[in-house]
Amino acid sequence: MAVLQQEQLVGLLKRYEEEMIQLRRHFHENPELSFEEIETPKTIAAFHRALGHEVREGVGGNGVVAKLVGAKAGKTVALRADFDALAITEETGLPFRSKIKGRMHACGHDGHTASLLILAKALNQMKDNLAGTIVFIHQHAEELAPGGAKSMIADGCLEGVDVIFGTHLWAPTELGKVQTAIGPFMAAADGIYMKIKGKGGHGSNPSDTKDSILLAAQFITNLQQLVARRINPLRPAVVSIGHIEALNPFNVIADQVYMKGTVRTFHEEERDLLEREIEELLKATCYLTKADYEYEFRRGYPPVVNHAAETEHVMASARKVADVEAVEFVDPTMGGEDFAYYLEEIPGAFFFTGAKNPQWQEVYPHHHPKFDIDERSLRIAANVLGQATLDYLAKDY
Repeated sequence: MAVLQQEQLVGLLKRYEEEMIQLRRHFHENPELSFEEIETPKTIAAFHRALGHEVREGVGGNGVVAKLVGAKAGKTVALRADFDALAITEETGLPFRSKIKGRMHACGHDGHTASLLILAKALNQMKDNLAGTIVFIHQHAEELAPGGAKSMIADGCLEGVDVIFGTHLWAPTELGKVQTAIGPFMAAADGIYMKIKGKGGHGSNPSDTKDSILLAAQFITNLQQLVARRINPLRPAVVSIGHIEALNPFNVIADQVYMKGTVRTFHEEERDLLEREIEELLKATCYLTKADYEYEFRRGYPPVVNHAAETEHVMASARKVADVEAVEFVDPTMGGEDFAYYLEEIPGAFFFTGAKNPQWQEVYPHHHPKFDIDERSLRIAANVLGQATLDYLAKDY
């Protein structure tokens, strides 16, 4: 039975691959930003209703949850895909590029959604031989904290679920590879927001000012010492300033400087330490000229921590998929993902599906205006998720 199910899944996904690609391109052309998704969840809900699935819309905001009940009783597996886009103007030149200036699927969520929808269609045709239930979680607002996962969980998307699996189409990884880690896999993603309030003045007379730009430069330079000298080198951490702003003419010393950045860690100890120490460093820097400051540390998503048994399960299933050329356990990445919240509630695993076309001379990173994926990765992602689901439901408990 297991082999027959595997062959049936492979055949159905191949049959519907073109539909999967066209769905991805439809979502790519019509991106919607986090917490502003309207048409995308409508399309998702309509697709599932046409399959006869039980559907809930507006879950935790703009989320959609669909349920496929097999012919026999059994465990319940949840599969999650996110569907929001980013505030980026696309520069790919693709024939199906975004129709909306300033909005783009620059992270692969269009592919996540398309692959899960077609997987749902394939599994629906196999339901007479399924023992258990499959819950399809289509999540809004992954890109923008507080994210959609937390509110969807609060609205009951995990009720009755035994395990959850999810994947991210990963552009830096070659097509045909599946990667993950047991335990910490992706970092906690926090934000830091700071303002240095000095005393402005003319650039020709700096002694009569409290130069906020100079203080900001000193602060940013010294900031890296916190990671280099205050964090255990065996416990990864990253602190980066991504935005600095002082709106004043070229010959005027700025009165204020505004900075934003990100902090990435895997453990609460380092997270707490950096929250305190960054402010201490800012305070000490401003003290040099008796300047003042404002500081906010905004906690974002917790780290993605995979459960051991479920991660081993996914990788074992991935090895059964013919298009998967390599199954790899890799070092954690400093990227963040609100899939972390699901894993805090129930057992599960998150993994990367390689989406790098081997023929491309240049591969653009996630969140880049020229970001793209090899669309063959959609079927691989669906196949691994589907195989992991079939294998889990077939287990003898």
